Amino acid sequence: MTASISKDKKPDLKSFIYRLAAVAFWILVWEALARYVGSDLIICAPSAALKRLFELCATGGFWSAVAFSSLRILTGFFSALIVGCVSASLSVKFSLIKILLQPITSVIKATPVASFIILAIIWFGSRNLSMFISFLMVFPVIYLNVLGGIESADPKLLEMARVFRIGRLRTLIYIYFPEVLPFLASGCSVALGLCWKSGVAAEVIGISSGSVGERLYKAKLYFETGDLLAWTAVIIIVSTLFEKLFMLLLGLLSRKIGGVKNDRA
Repeated sequence: MTASISKDKKPDLKSFIYRLAAVAFWILVWEALARYVGSDLIICAPSAALKRLFELCATGGFWSAVAFSSLRILTGFFSALIVGCVSASLSVKFSLIKILLQPITSVIKATPVASFIILAIIWFGSRNLSMFISFLMVFPVIYLNVLGGIESADPKLLEMARVFRIGRLRTLIYIYFPEVLPFLASGCSVALGLCWKSGVAAEVIGISSGSVGERLYKAKLYFETGDLLAWTAVIIIVSTLFEKLFMLLLGLLSRKIGGVKNDRA
């Protein structure tokens, strides 16, 4: 057992070292470009951007902006997650709902996000703009993935559940959930990155007061390249951390239900 575990860990460690080396390579390329250009106005060195990031972290406005954007973007994500799952469930049961939602999801996927941002500014203003845009971008991804997962459920298992009169709750937990989970996980992985990118873009265009997007806009306006890179790093770090945490919780839920399923079997 020990040998097999060590063998399983080796590829993971090797892969981690390769990823770390790739990151180090691009940081060196960044440093070389900064030295070649020789102007912090055009591109600042990695050390200067990191220094500016630490300086921003020491200010109250930094955490206020991160909290402002995170609250609205994640509210949009979770709202889309709930509405998407419910809509997919209803679409399977009622074909009319599926037919009605099909053109909406197609339009959202095909329309540039900038168009929705401009319309949303006209309709709702810029205060909660990132929440609406995040919801709009995430909904089709969640809806279509969950719908695909529900429709892929094994008809033989469903027939067995009907024959043995297994309750709806148990059918949902032990048949539908294991089928839907891989689709949901895939959709959430895409949607989480999408909601942050679209949400911050909405804040930049709408210049939402007190947001991360507003800080990015001001950094661009005053040619503060260090601030621009520092705030970009913040967005990447926060979105990555939340994605890892959310996917970890989703994996734990999957294993828990799988363990209960095996115990019942």
